[in-house]
Amino acid sequence: MTTRTAGVIKGMFVVITSGFSYAAFLILFAGCLVMLERKTKAKIFEYLPPVVMLYLLSMLMCTVGLWNLETTKPAYNELKNNLLYAMVFLMLLRCDIRKIIKLGPKMLGGFFAATLTISAGFIITYAIFHNWLGHDAWKALGALCGSWNGGSGNMIAIQAALNIKEGEMAYALVVDSIDYSLWVMFLLWAVSLAGKFNAWTKADTSALDAVGKKLEENETLNEDTISFAGLIFLLGLGLGVSAVSQNVGAMIQTAIKSIIPLDKATWIVLTVTALGLIAAVSPIARIKGSAELSNMMLYCVIALLASRASLGQLKSAPVWILAGITILSIHGVLLIIVAKIFHLDMFTCGVASLANIGGTASAPVLAASYSGALVPVGVLMALIGYAIGTPMGLLTAHIMSIFG
Repeated sequence: MTTRTAGVIKGMFVVITSGFSYAAFLILFAGCLVMLERKTKAKIFEYLPPVVMLYLLSMLMCTVGLWNLETTKPAYNELKNNLLYAMVFLMLLRCDIRKIIKLGPKMLGGFFAATLTISAGFIITYAIFHNWLGHDAWKALGALCGSWNGGSGNMIAIQAALNIKEGEMAYALVVDSIDYSLWVMFLLWAVSLAGKFNAWTKADTSALDAVGKKLEENETLNEDTISFAGLIFLLGLGLGVSAVSQNVGAMIQTAIKSIIPLDKATWIVLTVTALGLIAAVSPIARIKGSAELSNMMLYCVIALLASRASLGQLKSAPVWILAGITILSIHGVLLIIVAKIFHLDMFTCGVASLANIGGTASAPVLAASYSGALVPVGVLMALIGYAIGTPMGLLTAHIMSIFG
């Protein structure tokens, strides 16, 4: 978009200069998109979920200059990380290690095999494509790896830890949207091949239905409903953990920077993650509402991030999309090899892959296409990703940085 064209379009709008108006507009816009999907059930949301549409449309509004980037910057700086760390904590409250262990060694092994092959795909692809992806592209790819090992929350957490610019993050989102959609379609198609695949790998599937049934029974035991008391407590706790973790992370970084040279943002994210996993095995995890609150914060943070990025910065998008396809292809081939060696079934491989790459939004859908009783397996596998997505993404990013 030329400067003159942008100027003409900008002249058609009232430019937002107030930090509060800027934040209020973005949150209202996010809410409108979510409500639009719920009320209309429009087909477009199957291909562009509200969270993706929010990012792209916020970028478009930034591109045309709907708000003043300088005068709204203080509001952005004050809100983004404070909400982000609270979101990560609340997101992890559902990740009860005791429930995850019930999946059994084979399904857990399948999940971690998917995690490791995804990371291997990123490292190998970056070694091939790094000269075409741009300077320090390993950072944005590391954030994408966090998303494909966990979820959008992990991607945003790594963005904060590695101090990735909003424009560079836009590439990660484009790949996350387009290549992820292609992978979901492929895995759903592959369900029809499950019988042949299982015969080829010599997989024993007798334990799957029993595990799924047991987990489904456990889910029905907790009949608590969302309450005002629970919501306000979780909101205050999440924000409190965000504030405390920022101080603790800074103290850890100062105390051991000569031993472990990680920056303050990384220590903050790791502190929040540790506190979230501890709280997940406490009575706090039984309070309903953490999923809803963390999703609200996720949409707010994504809107804020996209509001500082311009569509004009996406000139190298085709190369990134090709790199994403390469990552998924390497992951798929390596996972098939693992399945053959360890006799894994199609369900375990497919749901483990999508639990990593798609998270709780899509893994249960794929699990249900095999059997309704297996939906809790997909949910629990996806929740593991929330716990490991951030550290795995950071580790993979630093390995990729070796290539320059």
